[in-house]
Amino acid sequence: MIGDASGSVDAVTGEGLCLLFQQAAALAGALAAGDLALYQKEHRRIGRRPAFMADFMLLLDGRDRFRARVLRAFARQPELFRGILAAHVGRSTPAAFAANSLALSWRMLRDTV
Repeated sequence: MIGDASGSVDAVTGEGLCLLFQQAAALAGALAAGDLALYQKEHRRIGRRPAFMADFMLLLDGRDRFRARVLRAFARQPELFRGILAAHVGRSTPAAFAANSLALSWRMLRDTV
């Protein structure tokens, strides 16, 4: 399956369409190579980032104090929000995402002291 049918969580932002196009290209490559195992491997890789970001968003849901800290940190340092958003849309490296996550965590810790 591809797109929303393959397990996309976020039907509001069009993530399913993004996944659809990436997965369709991966499927075409696997079919051309005659090896559907290539598609299975690529499908898992493509789905990791959206699944991680969905888990992060769900973590914020129902945790009012934690969510408030995250939003305060984003308000005080908008570049942190830009970095997390870049990761969400796939326009960031894993190293940049890690650096933004650490900076966000540090900002949240600093604000509690």
